[in-house]
Amino acid sequence: MTQNIDWKAEAAKRKDLFLEDLFNLLKIDSVRDDEKATAEAPVGPGPKEALEAFLELGERDGFETKNVDSWAGHIEYGDGDELMGVLAHVDVVPTGTGWDTDPFEPVIKDGRLYARGSSDDKGPGVAAYYALKMIKELDLPVSKKVRFIIGTDEESEWKGIKHYLETEQEPDFGFSPDATFPIINGEKGNATVYIETKGAVDGGSEELIQFESGLRPNMVPQDAVAVVKSKNAEAVQAGLADFLDGLPVTGVAAVEGDQVTLEVTGKAAHGSKPASGVNAATYLARYLSDFDFSKNAKDFLELTTLYLHDDPKGEKLNIAITDEIMGELTSNPGVFAFRANEGGKITVNMRYPQGTTEDKLFESFKEKLSDYEVTLSKADGKVPHYVPANDPLVTTLLDVYGRQTGLDAHEMVIGGGTYGRLMKRGVAYGAMFPNSVDTMHQANEFMAVDDLMNAMAIYAEAIYELIK
Repeated sequence: MTQNIDWKAEAAKRKDLFLEDLFNLLKIDSVRDDEKATAEAPVGPGPKEALEAFLELGERDGFETKNVDSWAGHIEYGDGDELMGVLAHVDVVPTGTGWDTDPFEPVIKDGRLYARGSSDDKGPGVAAYYALKMIKELDLPVSKKVRFIIGTDEESEWKGIKHYLETEQEPDFGFSPDATFPIINGEKGNATVYIETKGAVDGGSEELIQFESGLRPNMVPQDAVAVVKSKNAEAVQAGLADFLDGLPVTGVAAVEGDQVTLEVTGKAAHGSKPASGVNAATYLARYLSDFDFSKNAKDFLELTTLYLHDDPKGEKLNIAITDEIMGELTSNPGVFAFRANEGGKITVNMRYPQGTTEDKLFESFKEKLSDYEVTLSKADGKVPHYVPANDPLVTTLLDVYGRQTGLDAHEMVIGGGTYGRLMKRGVAYGAMFPNSVDTMHQANEFMAVDDLMNAMAIYAEAIYELIK
């Protein structure tokens, strides 16, 4: 135990420069943009710019750095036979609506740093980098090599970090500063199912021209929009207000000729915690499902209402399961799209514990939706990941957390996925504390500045304890 170093005091000395560097990184719109992707910017110019900006910090501070084809990169320190990894990401989810400030113009109000990426994951990432920088500046003796590894598409397909690990050494152990304290030593599996319906056919008093909702599978849809053609457009418009009365969503409807445009607003949340959000898409589908649409549009709306609405545990699809260590499965219908001439597609993302598999989940979808004319497919997912509580990595990290905070230090499992699962002995570690407000993937995302500074101190001691 390194009793002679006041880690919090050392962090405080670096606060101003830390915030300056973090602000510069937060100003970069690093949402993945496949439409602008090139060989030099494989997930778009924003993530590439953010990766380069981070690596420039390492070069400035005298570290060895490496850019791996603009997919990922690392900042390296120390030497030894064992390699520790600290894995963060610079990409962010789309901003969505409802912000009170510009999401890419960081601002501190009442001790809170508001910006997209402030808590997921630029704020914690820069705090962890500054922890490594602190160890270097204090010239502390180390016996292992540590790499601060930076990914560019953690919020989507993880192609960047996977490409990195195809060419670079996999760390023997480590953590990702992309979750909560005291530790995340277990992560649920991640499975995604796509439900596709055919285009509209003749028949029905109403025609569903368009239905759009959701930005990413791992976000609860905050906004939903539908365009309906109807001989009774005023009735479709008028009924929305009565339907919404007393529900946790708001909405408006406007008529133009024989078409009515309906907009519903719920609450965004991380897709691993669907019960924390309000899914605008399923509420809008529930309202529209009572109208007389043709079969394929009816299927799209009805199966959403009957099997996806207000069901964060997946009970209606018969996929609900609970594990003693990992807890409950969660189900998030995250993206909805329907066009009259093309058909519909619904993306359902699930975080599942030990005790089931992707194949079993997929079979339940097939069985429950067998009455509908749909096509089902699934994406490559991730199996559950768990590092035992008695592993020295876990015990060391918990000891440091408990020592610096005086709080209870215990193991935890989450539904979210972090880079920690990429290492056999990998965990997630902070930067949110038990009393932190979780705004990841939401409008007005923020991170308390004090939390970032306290995390920096914890990261510095933890990294040093693991590599000394």
